[in-house]
Amino acid sequence: MWTSQTDPNSPSGAPPEAWAPLLRLARRTTRPLERFLHIEAASGILLLLAAVLALIWANSPWSSLYTALWQTPLGIRIGPFHFERSLEWFINDALMVLFFFVVGMEIRRELHDGELSEWRRAALPLVAACGGMVVPALLYLSLAGSPATRSGWGVPMATDIAFALGVLTLLGKRVPAALRVLLLAIAVIDDLGAILVIAAFYSTGLAFKGLLLACAGIAVIMVMQRMGIRTKLLYVLPGVLAWAGIYGAGVHPTIAGVIVGLLTPVRAWLGPSGFVHDVQSNLQQLLAQPTQTLSTQQLSSRLRAINRARREAQSPAEALIEALHPWVAYAIMPLFALANAGVRLNGMTFGASTLDVLLGCSIGLLFGKPLGIFAASLLSIKLGLASLPRGLGLRHLVVLGVVAGIGFTMSLFIAQLAFTDAGLLGSAKLGVLAASVTAGTLSVLIGHALLPPQLSVPHAQTADEAETSTEL
Repeated sequence: MWTSQTDPNSPSGAPPEAWAPLLRLARRTTRPLERFLHIEAASGILLLLAAVLALIWANSPWSSLYTALWQTPLGIRIGPFHFERSLEWFINDALMVLFFFVVGMEIRRELHDGELSEWRRAALPLVAACGGMVVPALLYLSLAGSPATRSGWGVPMATDIAFALGVLTLLGKRVPAALRVLLLAIAVIDDLGAILVIAAFYSTGLAFKGLLLACAGIAVIMVMQRMGIRTKLLYVLPGVLAWAGIYGAGVHPTIAGVIVGLLTPVRAWLGPSGFVHDVQSNLQQLLAQPTQTLSTQQLSSRLRAINRARREAQSPAEALIEALHPWVAYAIMPLFALANAGVRLNGMTFGASTLDVLLGCSIGLLFGKPLGIFAASLLSIKLGLASLPRGLGLRHLVVLGVVAGIGFTMSLFIAQLAFTDAGLLGSAKLGVLAASVTAGTLSVLIGHALLPPQLSVPHAQTADEAETSTEL
């Protein structure tokens, strides 16, 4: 019979060459880091560090190096064809496509089986998010509605979920799980609203040839899905085709990431039960055959079947979110912050237009977001259109509104599209940064004042905790 050659004295799941004491030490050392990296809010710390570094660098004696770095030309040349853009362009228009791709998949997942899949659960975050987008935009236009500055109305509309969740973690047990879920749902709708705003208002005139190319890429993706093609890498080429077509059409190319993300299947082929059945079946066939008669080809065939079962236990969207989210959260978004948060304060002059933009962005986020979310939520509850999740009260809505005023990634992104004038763009960035820092600080202070600590609830010991206690 086929038997395992793993040392029975080694820790469970350990490779055969591992030395048990050293492996236990490595697990104790890395487990806190793994838990840290799996928390969504942890990326907010990297964003904050990147923004601070960008501000210090842009206002240091090496500020010219900061500017020159992001204007470094990059490109490819194949015969007569050449494509060259700045490093900043590749970050904002190419790498950020992955950010929007993940956002698209998360929206699709929430619509399929998340907080937005049922009207009774989606009503409150939908109404709150709409209020939190409309009121900041109107406040901005009331403060900066001149023709030169009007285009920035979309800047204060979006919430940065990484920063917002990071601030909520500082409140610890004062924040119920339902509040985090509500914030996440609002942020998802916020992102969808920002995407629609970018597509409708921050794109140039449409070019028909580009649209045809984009439609061809999207059509290829849909045909491949109908053909049952599951290898994810094969979808990269039509995805790039859609990106190139949308860029050529005059629409911001990150919209291609959203479209492809929304098209990504959210239903698993096998699911958990199919995975267990397939793996058990293949393992039983391996165990039933004597080791000496088991050929390499037979073993490879079974391993491929097991690997397919593992791959198809999750939906393509879930698998891709799990694979790409760490890269987006801990690499692409901090790099975007480093490239875009560097505002040169020593060279700024505040005229009427730049001051209007600064006030419009900061007040829109700092006051418009809380007012819009709280007023829309309260009105929908009073009218019976929505209800608060169990355990939440009006004081939670106040904290939710204030923390939603933290706008960073999407706000800076829209500011890049809204303003071509360097002075207006710098004012918009400064307004976003100032409002986000202030909203984060106020969220902690108001949260401590309004939210009492939650009582600890006994819970079953997890496998990780059991292993830790055994090792210690």
